[in-house]
Formats: sequence, structure tokens, C-alpha cells
Amino acid sequence: MSTPGRPKGEFRTAQHEGTPVSADTAATTTATATTTPSSVGSARAEIQRPRVTVYTDGACKGNPGPGGWGAWLSTEGHEKELCGGDKLTTNNRMELTAPIEALASLKRSCTVVIYTDSEYVRKGITEWIHGWKARGWRTAAKQPVKNVELWQRLDAVVSGNGHKIEWRWVKGHSGDPGNERADALANKGVERALGRL
Repeated sequence: MSTPGRPKGEFRTAQHEGTPVSADTAATTTATATTTPSSVGSARAEIQRPRVTVYTDGACKGNPGPGGWGAWLSTEGHEKELCGGDKLTTNNRMELTAPIEALASLKRSCTVVIYTDSEYVRKGITEWIHGWKARGWRTAAKQPVKNVELWQRLDAVVSGNGHKIEWRWVKGHSGDPGNERADALANKGVERALGRL
């Protein structure tokens, strides 16, 4: 249900599957002006960010082989499903593509919790990336970072859109409903890549 007087459209509507989150029904932020005590009596606007939960996953039938990625986003009772794939890829590439596409689908700055079953993604974006960037996108062994163009895209959507992001690891195939849903979307992405959907 949309709230009168709120700005519209937190999510882009492209590439969604399942229950649509349209620009008219998406949960959004509200801007409120508050006055803070100061010697000059200035007022500042505080923006309240929407809270979005994202589950992401990648799948690959052979590594390399046909692969898919999936992302399930939810906020304030609204949800969105994204998926896609490639005919020749790797599991790590699909695991990386899922959060890239999920974050790119957000149209405004959000507080985001991303659940992934890939330690490659979680540790890469929270720990390893700082050293890679400092070394000109090279590893500690001075080798080029694998999947560098995807890491650079992920870095750009993480740092360039003003999101506050928390990355959480979840054990894959352990019955977590969000992870299972993202896994199903990733497998749907494989089927799309193979032209079966």
C-alpha cells in the first residue's frame, strides 16, 4: 500500500519477475527537516533511508559452463525478483553479478542488508578489495585480480550510490528461505541463458 504524500518509486521496474514492485507501490524514503541547536540556529534536512533486504545467489552448470544469477529484494512488505544468466561463465562471476544487479536496481540511497552464500563475494567486497585497489587491482602475489571488471562494477555500485550496506554470509542449501529463493532465481537464470524460458 502506498502512503499519500510520499515520493514514488524506490525500485526500477525493469527485469523483475514474480510479484511486481511498481513505482506507485514501492516503499520509499521521506525527507524531514529538523532543527538542531547551534550557535547560528541553522536547520538541516535528515533523510531517512528505506531498509532493503537482499538475498543473492549464483549458479553454474559446469564451471565454466552455462550459469545464472538471482536476487530477491524485499522492503516494507514489497518484493522484487531479478535473474539473468550467460551461456559460458563461472560460478564466481554469477555470484558477483547478483549483488551488482540488485544494487543497481535501487533508485535511491538505501540501508541494505545483503545475504550471500559466497564467501568469495563477502570477503572480497569487505576485506580483499582494499588491498587490490591499493596495488592497482593486483593480488598480494602481484597477479591480476580475477573477474576484475565485475569487482570494479560492484565497487562502483557500493560506493557510488550512497548506500549503507551490511554484508552477511548465509550457509547455502541449508533451508534459509531467502537463500533458497535466490538459488531458484539463479537456476531460472541458467534456463534463460540456455533459451529454455
